Amino acid sequence: PLVEGPVLVGAAQDGRLGAAIAAVLDGAGVAVASADDAPDDGTPTSTTQRRFGALVFDATGITSSRRLRALYDFFHPVMRTVLRSGRVIVFGTPPELADTAEEAVAQRALEGFVRSVGKEIRGGSTAQLVYVAPGAEDGIDSTTRFLLSGRSAYVSGQVIRVGTGGSGLRSGADATPAIRSTADHPLDGRVILVTGAARGIGAATAEVLARDGAHVICLDLPSDGEELARAAARIGGTSLGLDITADHAADTLIEHIRTRHGRLHAVVHNAGITRDKTLAKMKPEQWEQTLAVNLHAPERLTRAMVDGEVLGRGSAVVGFASIAGIAGNFGQANYATSKAGVIGFVEFWSPRLAEHGITVNAVAPGFIDTRMTQAMQLITREMGRRGNSMQQAGLPV
Repeated sequence: PLVEGPVLVGAAQDGRLGAAIAAVLDGAGVAVASADDAPDDGTPTSTTQRRFGALVFDATGITSSRRLRALYDFFHPVMRTVLRSGRVIVFGTPPELADTAEEAVAQRALEGFVRSVGKEIRGGSTAQLVYVAPGAEDGIDSTTRFLLSGRSAYVSGQVIRVGTGGSGLRSGADATPAIRSTADHPLDGRVILVTGAARGIGAATAEVLARDGAHVICLDLPSDGEELARAAARIGGTSLGLDITADHAADTLIEHIRTRHGRLHAVVHNAGITRDKTLAKMKPEQWEQTLAVNLHAPERLTRAMVDGEVLGRGSAVVGFASIAGIAGNFGQANYATSKAGVIGFVEFWSPRLAEHGITVNAVAPGFIDTRMTQAMQLITREMGRRGNSMQQAGLPV
């Protein structure tokens, strides 16, 4: 379900997403409130008309820094009216696609605004910025629904880009006409591979995908066979014991997919390890093992699956990066390098795979409580928890 309570929608002058936002909210059956329903003094009343499940603002009309005042004028009176676990979404234009230098500066400024709002609102509420490329106005549906739903409960302060994708992605929707999804099971008929699925984030990812209707191939090391089999059985999926760093891994995987399922609709490269040491104390094998699992294997397997046509039009590739791959981390030079490499992999392949109707994205989690992170030093774990935008560690789900 989407947010409880009405959604208050606002826009800067000359915004271009008003009709698209209205269409998404109408299609989702969400009650939409007008600016007249907002309190003048910022103090909520007891009536539901004055409490909002979400605040949505179209900032695409902000073409200069002076126009940034529109953000203050909309949000200032209503910041205290957001219900618990509410949502804030600001839509903008990618700065690199702005028509003028002034517009690029103003649109880049939205990142600071949204991330600050995310730290100011409380009660489980979150704030996101969605940059929508000109021409992609009709492509905001899935992103908006996700951000307004409970599925995004632990996502905050993020910048998400919606691009035009090209004709390949649009035609990809017709590539599997037999598949029919519903709002409750949007992944009905899909076959999705999740690596590192025996436990932690991988197991939770597999559970969510299965809940949404997908048949999940759960992959992990043969040595984790019993735990992997239990994880797969729990969700009605299938298990595959395979070392993704082995020389034969790609051939074995492709043969398994072709024989059992025909093709894949998505792959989630979740498998990852840490071998933490400061660079001065790190052994060569600690570097090699970390890069092999976290980066080399996803690169090699993705290339093989695309070349082998088990990933085709309408498919999706998801890599797991990390906040360490963005900011670095003490004692994790190998891990941070591998996760920054995942981001580089996504940035390079995104436009190239789009030509084939395949999307590729990366998820970079902050600190999540798993068996892997429990092995970290206490001070590192505490820094991860307290540095989180929601002041707590995340859970795999």
